Amino acid sequence: MIPQNQSKTGGVRVEVRGLRKRLGQEWVLKGIDLDIQPGECFVIMGPSGSGKTVLLKHLIGLEQPDQGEILLDGHRLVDSGIRDRYRMAMVFQSGALLNSLTVGENVGLYLREHRLKPEQEIARIVAEKLELVGLEGMEDRLPAELSGGMKKRVAIARALVMDPQLILYDEPTSELDPVVAVAVVQEIIRLRQRLSATTIIVTHDRDLAFGVAERMAILHHGEILAIGSPDEIRHHPEPTLQHFLTIDFSLKA
Repeated sequence: MIPQNQSKTGGVRVEVRGLRKRLGQEWVLKGIDLDIQPGECFVIMGPSGSGKTVLLKHLIGLEQPDQGEILLDGHRLVDSGIRDRYRMAMVFQSGALLNSLTVGENVGLYLREHRLKPEQEIARIVAEKLELVGLEGMEDRLPAELSGGMKKRVAIARALVMDPQLILYDEPTSELDPVVAVAVVQEIIRLRQRLSATTIIVTHDRDLAFGVAERMAILHHGEILAIGSPDEIRHHPEPTLQHFLTIDFSLKA
């Protein structure tokens, strides 16, 4: 069932209010506040250890906050049945493909396991989503036969089979060489132009962030340093933020 107040764009409004999370003795999220609009492409960027992945796990409902709340179109994510009312998909950093299944079986797994469509319809949907990410005709290939970039695109196709209202990416360009990373970024941009889903991307990749974001938040040690458009972030006066934007990560000690 889709909520009556769902945005006409098909996307979901995501609100984060006073989110705090402690792991052991350390607070890894220290009062996060965000308001992500329906259909928006929003990037959460920050260095390793800033709390990005922990925040992402809260947004998809894999972690529960110690304080604060997350709302989808005004409904608390933790309330009974709310997650079932929205189509949410996540593209994991590793791709998380099942090596024993073919590409087609991986992409169609959600529909097949939940018996949502007959086999002929599943095959049509799988072919359609693979074509969307430039992998038409690859249904019978195994993950071991694919490059890193192709595995990422299969993972994206798998997320798309449910026609998500909210799609989350965890470091989509990690572990890819620069040429392949650019191709994945272009894929995300192309999909953003065709889909109405709300898109949230967690990354430390500055090229990706500034290439796709409508707005972005900079996370540092569990706190939001700044929120704004890419241009606003580039010109933000916060010294820690500017250090992150200008430091050369390619330098070796």
